[in-house]
Amino acid sequence: MSEMQLNEKNVLYRPLFGPQGWWLLGLSALVVLVLIPIANLVLPQDSVFYVSAYWVTLIGKILCYAIVAMAMDLIWGYCGILSLGHGLFFALGGYGMGMYLMRQIGHEGQYRADLPDFMVFLDWKAFPWQWWNTDHFGWALLLVVAVPGIVAFVFGYFAFRSRIKGVYFSIITQALTFAAMLLFFRNETGFGGNNGFTDFKRILGFSITTPETRISLFVITALILILTLLIGRFVVTSKFGRVLAAIRDAEQRVMFCGYNTLHYKLFIWTLSAVICGVAGALYVTQVGIINPGEMSPANSIEIAIWVAVGGRGTLVGAIVGAGVVNGAKSFFTQAFPEYWLYVLGLLFISVTLFMPQGIVGLINQWRKPNQES
Repeated sequence: MSEMQLNEKNVLYRPLFGPQGWWLLGLSALVVLVLIPIANLVLPQDSVFYVSAYWVTLIGKILCYAIVAMAMDLIWGYCGILSLGHGLFFALGGYGMGMYLMRQIGHEGQYRADLPDFMVFLDWKAFPWQWWNTDHFGWALLLVVAVPGIVAFVFGYFAFRSRIKGVYFSIITQALTFAAMLLFFRNETGFGGNNGFTDFKRILGFSITTPETRISLFVITALILILTLLIGRFVVTSKFGRVLAAIRDAEQRVMFCGYNTLHYKLFIWTLSAVICGVAGALYVTQVGIINPGEMSPANSIEIAIWVAVGGRGTLVGAIVGAGVVNGAKSFFTQAFPEYWLYVLGLLFISVTLFMPQGIVGLINQWRKPNQES
């Protein structure tokens, strides 16, 4: 398959990044990195432009979800691999950071002990092996990246080598996530069981609840989101990305051309899992809790819905979808909590029927006649 053919096949899956896209990215970065911190830390609370801690946390959480959505878009939109288990990698990253945060509580817990409260309650005498060295921030960062990456690499190697794909791959990833959720629910695993980790106090010696720390974590999350977008754009616009698009559209033809598709799929699958782990770590520091519920199959399905709503194969669409769906979720769960699931289902059905290329695809369709005229 020639490079020209690869480019032609990738026409419908280009990132939305012309000059207007860069202006939009710059404006969004200005709002998130400058205006929101100023509105939260500098402006008085009675100002109409004041941004409360609630909104900082909510927007920060949505930014974490946007990172996860881009990770999903890399494998689904550009490689055709639909995962229904990305909630596992997100949660593993969260638990990696959560163990460090639990160690930072020290003697400020309810039982004033060296061990976390849930271990004291269960009559544990020492930390289990997986908690080794978790009182060091550098080791926690390594866990955040390495654990999801290793799990994804091992699982992906055997799955891709066995040529498992399509709906079968989706079902297996969902089963893997469900099995991990059941494992983490057990108290003897040493991860807090049903309650998970919460009641964090400090990070790197700073109180995790102060406005300055909260805004710092918010800004770091926004920077990681921008970095993820730029890395994703670099990957998908390279020759490597064109091969991924070809694998998505005609894997057998790519193999006949001499490409080892296992290596390509395994790399992008592992990279996607690592990105999810980083997003999970950022999520835990801002939301303040991590439990096995984050591994539920429903959460992983929601990630796919974010990408579908925003527009597969665009990267920017993943951000838009995560923002629209989670923004709507925050509104409806407060205003009409009993109807939220119906709204989510209606949204997904509407996108499938009327906007198969998502919101960004619809915008591109509107722009195309104007550009031609």
